Amino acid sequence: MSQTSTATFLTPADFLAHWLSHRRLTRRLVEAFPEDQLFTFTAAPPMRPFAEMAWEIHGVTAYTLNGLVTGNWGEPVWDAQPARTREALLTAWDELSRRLEAELPGVPPARYAQEQPLAWGPMTGWVAAIGVVDNEIHHRGQGYVYLRALGITPPDFWAR
Repeated sequence: MSQTSTATFLTPADFLAHWLSHRRLTRRLVEAFPEDQLFTFTAAPPMRPFAEMAWEIHGVTAYTLNGLVTGNWGEPVWDAQPARTREALLTAWDELSRRLEAELPGVPPARYAQEQPLAWGPMTGWVAAIGVVDNEIHHRGQGYVYLRALGITPPDFWAR
């Protein structure tokens, strides 16, 4: 009888590094916006200003991290009136990045495979986590369009 093994494609540590690299790039995008445009400019109304999208990314990241760490997902609670300054956004962003770095490695690997009834429908922790990164990439792409519409060259998307 022969033994077979399955190679791990992406370890939790690899995923964390990947996630944090996206967060660093999105942070640079927030920094690239003129302060007076970050919370007001939209290239195509009724699309939201980039800061609103960044706060959404922040909220779903915090929700997903809490669910992965505790195993309790519950209903998300969004801050209806997040701060409207770049400094407050970046402070919250950096704090959550530090939490990800500190707390995600402690998530039991089995928790990624557990299906949970989330606000977006039933999904595993892994699908939820990947979805957060996908959502960030999607909104960051919108931010790139906004910066170009403002005549600003955005950060290189591959320099994460």
